Amino acid sequence: MDVVARAQEQLAGHQPHLALPEGTDPRISAAAARLTREHGVRCVLVGPAEALRAALITENLFAESVDIIDPDAHRPDPALIGACLAIRPDMRPEIAERLTRKPLMHAGLLVATGRADAMVAGATCPTARVIEAAMMTIGLADEVQTPSSCFVIRPSGTPEGPRRTLLFADCAVNADPSSSELADIALASARTLRELTGEEPRVAFLSFSTRGSAKHPHVERVRTAVELAQARAPQLLIDGELQADVAISPRVARTKLGAAGDVAGRANVLVFPDLNAANIAYKLVQHLGGAEALGPLLQGFARPVSDLSRGATVEDVVRTALLTLMRAVRR
Repeated sequence: MDVVARAQEQLAGHQPHLALPEGTDPRISAAAARLTREHGVRCVLVGPAEALRAALITENLFAESVDIIDPDAHRPDPALIGACLAIRPDMRPEIAERLTRKPLMHAGLLVATGRADAMVAGATCPTARVIEAAMMTIGLADEVQTPSSCFVIRPSGTPEGPRRTLLFADCAVNADPSSSELADIALASARTLRELTGEEPRVAFLSFSTRGSAKHPHVERVRTAVELAQARAPQLLIDGELQADVAISPRVARTKLGAAGDVAGRANVLVFPDLNAANIAYKLVQHLGGAEALGPLLQGFARPVSDLSRGATVEDVVRTALLTLMRAVRR
């Protein structure tokens, strides 16, 4: 089943709450209208109330259909301040109270305290600010030290096999990850794939080398990452280092390795060695290969949060929101 259709099916009857701190942007207000009318999502818009109401009226969506929170018009919320201090106990309470008045931080704290199931932001904020807000409000999941991102890739299909869902990571956050950070990215990506598709993750660490065919410090970094990931999650199917064609093509895996394996030739999670490779790869398969690319989805956080490209369309926002909320429901 298509991953977006699966998300719609999983969300049916749940009415999840989605925090949106950029509701004055026309794309976000239009997406909120679609999510409310078509998918039963309860949107929580955080920001200046009058501007948010005006944006909703433009979409023929009225305040009773969504929740509007204007942090500047509310008295300080002790629960949100407490949640902020729980993440940063060294912070002064007056600083925490000031942070709760910022829409991005306030939305993250709604997720941290369970008042919203997930947050989607980034239409007007840089990725770095979205990650900073998530780190300061939601925090990282247990045993994860590195926030990261992924794209859900739906190739158009090849003569070697049917169209299948792949996860590319990390395409937006970590420029030059260490071996330990690559292991974090791999484990978070495996969890994301399972949440989105229900499939068993088959994690391939990519390189220009396949199982020792080349020697270079870049290869050694990937090889060490494979060992760290396998030690931390021995139950996962993990292989590497592998060249990209060995990871996804059974024919090439048989040619280069003698046989396809649990991962080689069948990988559905591709962990790239750095941001250069990952970002270039997803854009090439999207624009030259005709693949559908959904994301970026942030991962590694204690609760689901996703980033948006500042060039995102309304459709991009809706699909990202559905995938992010499905991860929340499945947890």
